[in-house]
Amino acid sequence: MTERYAVFGNPISHSKSPKIHAMFAEDTAQSLTYEAILAPVDEFAASFKEFARSNGRGANVTVPFKEQAFALCDELSEQAKLAGAVNTLSVMANGKVRGDNTDGLGLVSDLERNLGTLAGLNVLLVGAGGAARGCILPLLNAGIAKLTIVNRTQAKAETLASLFAPFGNVDVLPIKHSGQSYDLIINSTSSSLTGDVPNISINTITPQTVCYDMMYGKQPTAFNLWAAAQGASQTIDGLGMLVGQAAESFNIWRKVKPSVEPVLTQLRAEL
Repeated sequence: MTERYAVFGNPISHSKSPKIHAMFAEDTAQSLTYEAILAPVDEFAASFKEFARSNGRGANVTVPFKEQAFALCDELSEQAKLAGAVNTLSVMANGKVRGDNTDGLGLVSDLERNLGTLAGLNVLLVGAGGAARGCILPLLNAGIAKLTIVNRTQAKAETLASLFAPFGNVDVLPIKHSGQSYDLIINSTSSSLTGDVPNISINTITPQTVCYDMMYGKQPTAFNLWAAAQGASQTIDGLGMLVGQAAESFNIWRKVKPSVEPVLTQLRAEL
């Protein structure tokens, strides 16, 4: 029987995951099916267990279920524990469920694909929600020199910084601080979805600064348009992070790493 994989979310019809994983399966000559499953908002665990009983071997999890997926797991990777959320579930041979979070690895792989090494970079992370929390450990593990977190509510940034302080050089500043510039600025907020820009100082950007928005669209995001207008050397959107996190999930399940470039090229053309 062909092994089943899926993405769970609500809503889910917009998801690009089935297309991405179908292309990965073709690229790596893997026999599997991958579908999108709309789970009722308060019945994620029941939906996943039913899927697992019907030869479901693994699943991606998107909003609003990443915390519910975290609670469902028998085992968690270190990255999932620190992220406090799970986007990749694996049903193991003994029937137990293992949770991983590949979002941050997807971000780092996309940054490294665009920039080469991240070693020694001074990085500003804008936002302190789930998206920010999921990417901090992979960024620190990639060898950045320092991570500064800013957020509209500074206390949330301080909570995150204290959680990750044992793993690297993590700092917090007021969101509007203007005292220093950065090699890389990452916008983890969803501000671009509404055409808004985080309230950070233009002084954080120099002609050497690269700006990355986790959001993406057919046109450049609001944050990337603003960053380019301030003279940033390069702006990158989050489409590569989406494909990158999917590749990490695929590798966890199938023990083979698919190529992201052809998938990224195809998705970009279809936006």
